Amino acid sequence: QVQLVESGGGSVQAGGSLRLSCAASGYIYIYSCMGWFRQAPGKEREGVATIDSVSSTIYADSVKGRFTISKDNSKNTLYLQMNNLKAEDTGMYYCAARVRGGICYVLSDGYNYWGQGTQVTVSS
Repeated sequence: QVQLVESGGGSVQAGGSLRLSCAASGYIYIYSCMGWFRQAPGKEREGVATIDSVSSTIYADSVKGRFTISKDNSKNTLYLQMNNLKAEDTGMYYCAARVRGGICYVLSDGYNYWGQGTQVTVSS
């Protein structure tokens, strides 16, 4: 059973930074795509950033230039560095992994494994 465990969330003021981590129970190099998704109260889940097997990345327009997704295969860990946080970044952040190949669009379709989430709250 694959497990993804997020950490690093918290409460920060606007303009601050957080670094999220997602530790996997197994090897992450086997996944075609890994990504970060978020869901704010009363809103649909949305994609934030994805990274493929060769570390090509795609970002949602709302976070471009502020967030950086990365991974460390030797540690089986996915990261999301979030800088210049805004109130609208508030939400539960989830990491996910997809086995199926193809372009890693910032969409939640087709992801096989999900973590339980870590809360990010940004106050203005």
